Amino acid sequence: MPIAPPLVGIRRGDESLGDCAVRYWSSGLMWIFGFRLRRFGTPLPGGTLFVANHVSWIDIETLHSQRMMGFVAKQEIAGWPLVGWLASRGQSIFHHRGSSDSLTGVLEQMIVRLREGKSVGVFPEGRTRNGEAVGPFHARIFVAAVEAQVPVQPVALRYGHRGNAQTVVAFAPREHFMGNFLRLLGERPRIAEVHFLAPIPPGDVDGRRRIAELARERIVAAMEQP
Repeated sequence: MPIAPPLVGIRRGDESLGDCAVRYWSSGLMWIFGFRLRRFGTPLPGGTLFVANHVSWIDIETLHSQRMMGFVAKQEIAGWPLVGWLASRGQSIFHHRGSSDSLTGVLEQMIVRLREGKSVGVFPEGRTRNGEAVGPFHARIFVAAVEAQVPVQPVALRYGHRGNAQTVVAFAPREHFMGNFLRLLGERPRIAEVHFLAPIPPGDVDGRRRIAELARERIVAAMEQP
């Protein structure tokens, strides 16, 4: 069933009014861009590391429409119109890609937040692709879940009927943010599916590398379902 934009004044679970506001604006933005949201499964409450496949900038809004989570995002997003503002209000942790020092600081912030019972969202592929396949997951980002002893919940994002619009939503070759933003704004309405998959409990799997492999396997399996 399509999910319409929620009312900002309604709390859900342990969300604050600020969290609800981010969810409201994200849902509204998705609606404006013609995406009709469908959620499968239930996001875990409390401190959870949510990991999802990465298609485009719209992924952050798709996930924020369902559950408040502070995203690990590249620094450039902070300067993007509207999306950057929403990302900042959504407690994003900005990372300078290619900087080992920056990643170390990001991991430290993630661990603190997770131990405080807050959720964090990451895209383990590290970057967007052309939408045709899910890339390999970088294992280092899963250190935060191992150290904080919190569950990892994989999330599969599919756009269009059975995911047939992945390549449409993804950045085209040499397409910058504003170009993608305007192009998606002019696209016809389509479904956006959010699949919250079986979580990986803390300590259930040994090692960050195996957690990364298992999370990716569950996302790929969900993407291939009819």
